[in-house]
Amino acid sequence: AKAKRGLCEGSAADLSSDGEREGDIWEIEEDGSGEEMVDDYGASSSGEDELLPIEKAALKQKSDRGGLGEDDSEEEEEEEKISKQKSEQKKEENADLQLNLDIDEEFRLPTDEQIERENILSFPPDLHIIHQRIKGNMEVLQDFGVKREEGRTRQEYLALLRRDMAAYYSYSDFLLGKLMDIFPLPELINFLEANEVPRPVTIRTNTLKTRRRDLAQALINRGVNLDPLGKWSKTGLVIYDSSVPIGATPEYLAGHYMLQGASSLLPVMALAPQENERVLDMCCAPGGKTSYIAQLMKNTGVIVANDSNAERLRSVVGNLHRLGVSNAVVSNCDGRQFPKVSPYCPEVLGGFDRVLLDAPCSGTGVISKDPAVKTNKDEKDILRCAHLQKELILSAIDSVNAASETGGYIVYCTCSITVEENEWVVDYALKKRNVRLVPTGLDFGKEGFTRFKDRRFHPSLRSTRRFYPHTHNMDGFFIAKFKKFSNAIPKAQKEPAVEAASAVPVPDAITEPQPKMKKLEGSKAAKGQKKPQSALKKRHCLPAQHRPAKA
Repeated sequence: AKAKRGLCEGSAADLSSDGEREGDIWEIEEDGSGEEMVDDYGASSSGEDELLPIEKAALKQKSDRGGLGEDDSEEEEEEEKISKQKSEQKKEENADLQLNLDIDEEFRLPTDEQIERENILSFPPDLHIIHQRIKGNMEVLQDFGVKREEGRTRQEYLALLRRDMAAYYSYSDFLLGKLMDIFPLPELINFLEANEVPRPVTIRTNTLKTRRRDLAQALINRGVNLDPLGKWSKTGLVIYDSSVPIGATPEYLAGHYMLQGASSLLPVMALAPQENERVLDMCCAPGGKTSYIAQLMKNTGVIVANDSNAERLRSVVGNLHRLGVSNAVVSNCDGRQFPKVSPYCPEVLGGFDRVLLDAPCSGTGVISKDPAVKTNKDEKDILRCAHLQKELILSAIDSVNAASETGGYIVYCTCSITVEENEWVVDYALKKRNVRLVPTGLDFGKEGFTRFKDRRFHPSLRSTRRFYPHTHNMDGFFIAKFKKFSNAIPKAQKEPAVEAASAVPVPDAITEPQPKMKKLEGSKAAKGQKKPQSALKKRHCLPAQHRPAKA
């Protein structure tokens, strides 16, 4: 009270210095609240004001629980029991999962009876069971010496794996066997999974009308999400999503870009056409590669865009007009007829600087676009395609002029991954014509096969390139580039052997019929038929009839 009174009065003696005023304040605190602050662990009225909001809420909950009745305590007990039951159930489920994992680790081959029973009881087949069996089988095959079942061979595991993958991924047994010959087992699974996902949409900028930077900005303004295709392409763009139809924008209708797969850009890049050259695109439909060639040639020179299907040439003509290509001639001919020189235009069907052959194939590299390939191809289809490709590649080589100053190159490509349509055809061309393989100029891609099963190909096939959907995120493709060094066609190597083989039976064929002819002549003479003699007399008389009469 004295201190308060001193403060209210504000006497000069009390406020003479700050030190004296502070001393008074500390004296007030020691007199008024010193007892409450002694115990740091006690709860006091002044301490409650200094508590944090979380601490206040905790105190409030404790006070509320203290006033609960018997009913509330019973509810709490029931909640605790329910939570205990749930935790026990989770433990049991985890134990079951652990048991399943232990069972999966010890993979055992099912018998034929078990497989038949599964097929009968579950139709259509249970894909989850098949998928688990594929995983277990793959683990055993990767470490076969340790994890294999006693008395079981590797062929039995492979046969089951082949059957399960054919059922799970919906492939024919024939095509799956071909793929198992090409890919190792872990890579085969990745290839099959990649075929179930569509490839990204890509477009190619038409530099005859615009630049890629300007095109990208125009499409971004229309709500298109895109990115450059890659460092290897200066014109490609990847489309992730779009708020407008990418095939009906004003830029598309104006010919500023072409919807084209990333893999179809590679053959033209390998061909590398130069300005003012004569180029043949032997199988050109629908015109994406032809327009890209014209773009690289800057509308100079001449491009012969040929296709054997007249209906597909309509799209070629439309795309060439839309993209502004003015140096192309469209023709509807069989590609195998091109090296044959026409008497009316002897310089049109041959003597090209470069030829691009995108040969028709089985389409095993574009299964994501055409899933029907999984089941509708057999051995006859692949061999039929391979035979046609061999004929076309010889025609393409014959159509090129080896004496060209800037060219003399042939690029062969297919959208197939089978060896019969790729390395086999290329090796055949190397034997039949004066050509050699050269690098394609593509920095990525896998090397072609130089040996496959019991076949051995030319070592230069390492310069060919293979592209797969699971490694390069584009359609399966094969590219080979030839350089022609002579226009002469080499003779077949088997001719001397054929002549030697045919020379052996010739004496027997001559000596045997001679006595028969004598017998026949004797019998004819006995019968009085002298037809051979009369014919000889007539032959001798003919020149005498043409002699001029003597004067």
